Amino acid sequence: MHATLRKFGYPETLLHEGEYWYVLLRPQQVTLAALVLCAKSEASSFSTLPASAFAELAAVTARIETALRTFRPFDKINYLALMMVDPHVHFHVLPRYAGTQNYAGISFADPGWPGVPDLKQATDIPPSVQAGLHAELLDAFNRNG
Repeated sequence: MHATLRKFGYPETLLHEGEYWYVLLRPQQVTLAALVLCAKSEASSFSTLPASAFAELAAVTARIETALRTFRPFDKINYLALMMVDPHVHFHVLPRYAGTQNYAGISFADPGWPGVPDLKQATDIPPSVQAGLHAELLDAFNRNG
């Protein structure tokens, strides 16, 4: 397990495991149901992934979008491959909402809407809410698998 996976809470945040990719609930919720799509490999460059990882990427992103729509319809979705701080190949997956979303009594704004998402603005949520969100999303992934 590489450092990028550990930073994003693997294995506790795991929602889906493919042959080449993990889908994790992002501990810092920039938007409601923000995820991390992380390569299993030690690769630090997107171009060094094997061709079969790219083939699986199409299926994994379709599964992500279906599960997120099952959880809550979004207006747009962003996949950000920044890899500036965390070196291993990964994407921040941010469902985008035109309006504030409410979950478990907490408001989730999207201060960057309709422009670039602001990764520095995350909604703090207590562990119990994080656990509930993880459980609901895990159910959405399992129902759509």
